[in-house]
Amino acid sequence: MSNETAISKSSLKAADGLASETGAKPAKTKRKKKAARTSAAKAATKLVEERIGHSFADSALLTTAFTHVSALKSARRTDSYQRLEFLGDHVLGLIVSDMLYRAFPKADEGELSKRLADLVRKEACADVARSLGFEEAIKLGSVGAGAGARLRKSALGDICEAVIGAIFLDGGYKSAVSFVERNWTERMRKPVRPLRDPKTVLQEWAQGKGLPTPSYREVERTGPHHDPQFRVAVELPGLKAAEGIGGSKRAAEKVAATAMLAREGVKGGNDD
Repeated sequence: MSNETAISKSSLKAADGLASETGAKPAKTKRKKKAARTSAAKAATKLVEERIGHSFADSALLTTAFTHVSALKSARRTDSYQRLEFLGDHVLGLIVSDMLYRAFPKADEGELSKRLADLVRKEACADVARSLGFEEAIKLGSVGAGAGARLRKSALGDICEAVIGAIFLDGGYKSAVSFVERNWTERMRKPVRPLRDPKTVLQEWAQGKGLPTPSYREVERTGPHHDPQFRVAVELPGLKAAEGIGGSKRAAEKVAATAMLAREGVKGGNDD
């Protein structure tokens, strides 16, 4: 073998070794990063499970329960929390109805219905979600900081119901009952708040003044399709219009009615 041939083979081996080493480093780095992400995800899941008080056999259910539609890359809305929210809404209603039936044996149907409506409303669910620290666990898409904060706040009640649906599917009815009883029993024992729609209160007040039924007009709609914001004005003859903003026309109308009632010094409307 000539010196040139030996040098050539040696150079090729060195080059192959260098290429192999160079290619191995990025691959190893990627594996480390992936392992770190997996570890962080598991730790985050465990923290949420501890707050919920339920360890999921199917962690995919928990992930879905916290996934907002804006986080989906595809157009499949079924991969978001919405289906679980639908299920959880009805599971919550059944469990709370049973709790009320047993807790208030002398209450008639009207009182029980009033208490149920108060306990399962979105604001009550959002309050539970907030107390359990669900807000930061919500998975959103690429939205601005302001929109993200608004989405997290508006989705809290839905997320809570989705979690109840996920618990029901993963652990059965008893597991869902345990979660609801832990988080709703104290609320159930509190005096029920007066449930008066501000629109109804405003209409009754207007009629008492000899005025026609208040009219509502959409002033503006802003924001993306998945997070619209409506500005609505309520008008009565001889009075300055009042405006309200909400995530739906109905919500904005209630805020507008509340604003007019407050300005006119009328009590009795609830919009919390």
